[in-house]
Amino acid sequence: MEQSFIAFIEDSIKKNWDLDALTDYKGATLQYKDVARKIEKLHIILEESGIKKGDKIAICGRNSSFWAVTFLSVVTYGAIAVPILHEFKADNVHSIVNHSEAKLLFVGDVVWENLNESAMPLLEGIILMTDFSVPVSRSEKLTHAREHLNEMFGQKYPKNFRQEHVSYHKDKPEELAVINYTSGTTSYSKGVMLPYRSFWSNLLFAHEVLTLKPGDKIVSMLPMAHMYGMAFEFLYEFSVGCQIYFLTRMPSPKIIFQAFAEVKPSLVIAVPLIIEKIIKKSILPKLETPAMKILMKVPIINDKIKASVREQMIKAFGGNFYEIIVGGAAFNKEIEQFLKMIEFPYSVGYGMTECGPIICYEDWQRFKMGSCGKAAPRMEVKVLSPDPENIVGDIICRGANVMLGYYKNEEATAQVIDKDGWLHTGDLGVIDADGNVTIKGRSKNMLLGASGQNIYPEEIEDMLNNLPYVSESIIVQQSEKLVGLVYPDFDDAFAHGLTNKDIERVMEENRVELNSMLPSYSQISKIKIYPEEFEKTPKKSIKRFLYQEAKG
Repeated sequence: MEQSFIAFIEDSIKKNWDLDALTDYKGATLQYKDVARKIEKLHIILEESGIKKGDKIAICGRNSSFWAVTFLSVVTYGAIAVPILHEFKADNVHSIVNHSEAKLLFVGDVVWENLNESAMPLLEGIILMTDFSVPVSRSEKLTHAREHLNEMFGQKYPKNFRQEHVSYHKDKPEELAVINYTSGTTSYSKGVMLPYRSFWSNLLFAHEVLTLKPGDKIVSMLPMAHMYGMAFEFLYEFSVGCQIYFLTRMPSPKIIFQAFAEVKPSLVIAVPLIIEKIIKKSILPKLETPAMKILMKVPIINDKIKASVREQMIKAFGGNFYEIIVGGAAFNKEIEQFLKMIEFPYSVGYGMTECGPIICYEDWQRFKMGSCGKAAPRMEVKVLSPDPENIVGDIICRGANVMLGYYKNEEATAQVIDKDGWLHTGDLGVIDADGNVTIKGRSKNMLLGASGQNIYPEEIEDMLNNLPYVSESIIVQQSEKLVGLVYPDFDDAFAHGLTNKDIERVMEENRVELNSMLPSYSQISKIKIYPEEFEKTPKKSIKRFLYQEAKG
């Protein structure tokens, strides 16, 4: 089989010509043939504007069918796509556009309102994704191409545009496909250079382990500018012939559920936060009643209750999926135990932008609780430790998915990819005899106890987040002592008649309870209450570096 990512896309368009492809939830639908026609028109614009293969084109906007068409057009032309998260502040967008030396920038209308074209002097033009109009053109060729687009398209395809006209760029495995700037919880973002082999290998992986078929439906709710959402809620489904529904607005749990109920997706890709919210808000309260607790202890009734809870959960996600894949951040242990107990079909994967993204995965039927699966096909994973099964060490990986390096940053590349091609992930974990990897934390988050013990803040936060009225938390070290920063679930607390004073009392009780579960070196000296949610990256992990000095 040839190693070509673009061949996957080209074949799917030809095979699934008359099927529905991309739908903006509550909006219009494009069929595969419509996507092909739009790609062709964008290719004309790129060609007539003098864009060459290997030129960089930035894309910044909310998830939508226009975003999908733009991305596919850029790579099938042979240009290098630079997807930018629409949540980034304008200054970040400007600096990524400049650092990547993008020639064109495609924007969504919401993003465009906040940008300043004079801060991006290298651009030859800015194009709105919604209608491909050109609000900023610094090139007569671009202006001319846009004004005469339909006429040029008509001349090129006088009869009509058909399957046999679809012929795209022939990609090579080591050729650069995408530069993806990590949001990063560090203050400086790096441009991850992903070659076509990484896209091909991730796509092939999905074809090998997942079960979608043409005509299946999926809801896309993760940002497409992030590799996890792009690979497994868009590119894989598109290459199979599925219909992808984009939640174009900021997906609140309410909108997500409504979409699941209507679309009934065949696969659900999620970050832990979404699953945890659903369980904590809708499912657990029903099981926490005294009567339920007694019934859960009776074996036969217990099985019936489990089955009915599983049914409710499955129905909440549309009732039609093979499994839910969770990734992007650590999963709460109690929630995971609950899912395992009711035999819910979930699996936790592990990846990072630098691998486009997949590193580990296992099908839900064989998945080991608490782990994040085994090395994905074409990937090797090792833990650098004298006893990798029991002693935590650095997780490293190598294989077809790994990036070429960081764009224009050889120093940063040399820090993470060693001379033998192993990528040092920055995560810590253990690996069992069967190859199941369990993550213990990020090496840069690890704290040292007074006598040199390793403290993994994530593990303590996981326990703290399960205590009453805790919405989210961060553990930081201040002058040798550990402090818990907590954003309480104020809505829930006030609904139960608690005052701010009561919340403080409960948090102190939580601290005592938490310490009773922790070894002496990782006990929490105090809890500080935060009045608002912690700032997060687009992957919904908390930007820890902002809170290290928290006073209070």
